[in-house]
Amino acid sequence: MFLTYISFSFFAADPAPVASSLCVRYTHRAVVITGGLLAFSGMALGFLGLNMVWMYATTGFLQGLGISFSWTPAISIVSHYFSKKRALANAIASAGECAFAFTFGPFFQWLISQYGWKGALLIIGGIQLNICVCGVLMRPLASSCLLESSHSATETPAGNGASGMDKEDKSPITHKTFNWMLVRRPEFVLYAIFGILAAMSFFVPPLFLVPLSYSLGIDESWTASLLSILAMGDFAGRLLCGWYANLHVTKTIHLLTMTITLISTSLMLLPLANNYLSLAIFTGFYGFFFGTTVAVHITVLADVVGMPDFDSALGLFMLIRSTGGFVGPPLAGLIVDMAGDYRAGFYMAGATLVLSAGFLVTLDQLQQRKERGSWANIKPEKSALSYPSLHLLKLQNQRYREHDIVV
Repeated sequence: MFLTYISFSFFAADPAPVASSLCVRYTHRAVVITGGLLAFSGMALGFLGLNMVWMYATTGFLQGLGISFSWTPAISIVSHYFSKKRALANAIASAGECAFAFTFGPFFQWLISQYGWKGALLIIGGIQLNICVCGVLMRPLASSCLLESSHSATETPAGNGASGMDKEDKSPITHKTFNWMLVRRPEFVLYAIFGILAAMSFFVPPLFLVPLSYSLGIDESWTASLLSILAMGDFAGRLLCGWYANLHVTKTIHLLTMTITLISTSLMLLPLANNYLSLAIFTGFYGFFFGTTVAVHITVLADVVGMPDFDSALGLFMLIRSTGGFVGPPLAGLIVDMAGDYRAGFYMAGATLVLSAGFLVTLDQLQQRKERGSWANIKPEKSALSYPSLHLLKLQNQRYREHDIVV
């Protein structure tokens, strides 16, 4: 479990800004291929199994570093490739995580039973080597592609989720260095705080769902299916929400706020379950609404900061958000120990999500205020141009009349 924690820590946190800065400096393709080689090296060297420190350094640090170098550019380049259908593209791309969660556990157990844990590590490393093949398929972006993406995003009506785009999106020139100054932008800070609070809650249900079912006296054979139900609901939520967001009926930030509210509601209701059927229903609802959130939260980030700064924003957002992932599970565990009931962890997660939704509402109000201010600045300019033209027309008509009188 500690090896998994180390691997996840380096996947979700510190290397994200490094991977993003390398994408800005070089290409997404190069960073993804490097990540695939690092992930394979970590698992292949872990095959030696010299001692626990060696395992921490290889399957923990090195493998987690490689996965971070692969995941961050992959998510980033999807947002660069697609503009009008960005939400749907992100939803389809992220749906692979659900398939992984649903199949990897039984598959890894089968590998251990057939080849031992060392052989299983080596085979998983070989599978991860295919990340390099995926990286080769990631065509580098030309300036024309960035120009087309930025123009199509700025031409989208304000109600379709593009109101947070800055004027700098109209230029195809992107930053060649990592933009740390994003932490000074109020919009990004508000969204980062939302990410911290959301991450504090998202890891709690998978952690306490099985122990809660045991405390309710549910048989172990039925308990194992709860995580599968969660993964299937997650998969359906991502695809359906990505499809709906692609219709541009609702602003993406409004859609994200609604999904966060629905997740918090499902978490508050989940502890009311007293048997397997009710627990499975609430778990399915949570998985579905969690999937809807994952489908659009990257799209909202792109709308908030704009595509020229998106690579830098994604790295910073993942780094800042990871603090919530570190704090959330231990805090929930402390609350569960103090209350003596696993339900307390779910209440804590639901309340934190309600608080995170408040920051999304604040962000939306800030964007709307800036949008109204920009329109107010544009209207005087138009009126200042129109009135002199009207005055000139009147002068010309007056001169024509005087000329007719003289003649």
